[in-house]
Amino acid sequence: MPAMNLDNTLWLASFVAEVAVVGLLLYRHVWRSLPVFCVYCAWSLFNTVGMYAILRLFPAGYLTAYLTDIVADSGLVFGVLIELAWSVFRPFRAYLSRGALVVVGGSVVALGAVIWPFASIPGFSYLPPEWHLLMRLQQTTDILRILFFLALAGCSQLLSIGWRDREMQVATGLGFYSLVGIAVAMLHTHLTVWSQYAHLNQVEVASYVCSLMYWVYSFAQKEAERQEFTPQMQNLLLAVAGAARSTRVGLTDSIAARSSKSREG
Repeated sequence: MPAMNLDNTLWLASFVAEVAVVGLLLYRHVWRSLPVFCVYCAWSLFNTVGMYAILRLFPAGYLTAYLTDIVADSGLVFGVLIELAWSVFRPFRAYLSRGALVVVGGSVVALGAVIWPFASIPGFSYLPPEWHLLMRLQQTTDILRILFFLALAGCSQLLSIGWRDREMQVATGLGFYSLVGIAVAMLHTHLTVWSQYAHLNQVEVASYVCSLMYWVYSFAQKEAERQEFTPQMQNLLLAVAGAARSTRVGLTDSIAARSSKSREG
């Protein structure tokens, strides 16, 4: 099959799968629990159509559109991961303070900052500075998605979460095509023949289609009832929440005492 025909086939497959995913998200009312992920999927659908149209009708503007897509996609990925991390704590939210979401979001961003210095794949150093920056951003979000999936799968027993839970389903799809994306990026640095680049890009797109099909299968089924955390996990979270509350109260009392002394002076 000629490369162009295969590219068109993969594009059509991704478009159809994205339409199916967005339709199922609306049908299952997933937007109520995972609104950012729903926005991400809708953006991906819009982007698939837009990038194809730009490539065919305005090829001169494709590069700018691609760079914009990397930035927008990376920003939405951070939002999706923060949302997933917060959603994992659904059985325990009644015990968490209002600032817990800020802590969860800050933790995801902090992990991304830790990954950033190590996300530069050797061989991309020849790229212009702006390209190098964007490629590093893309690799950072890919690695973050993979680590998030591994952490969720590794802690599944403690969190009482399984493959039928939406959080695990979303993380699995994100982690799979991110892993393939990292592998393709590394292989790209060792290739010299354009046809090999094109074939690897097709493999990456095919992995994305596979993730979409997995989501279609997952969201076609009703979500499993979320299980309560294990006693060990509940005790750990209660201890952490209690320590954080004690620290906050102590800090507030300290500030109040210093303010009182200042007024007396």
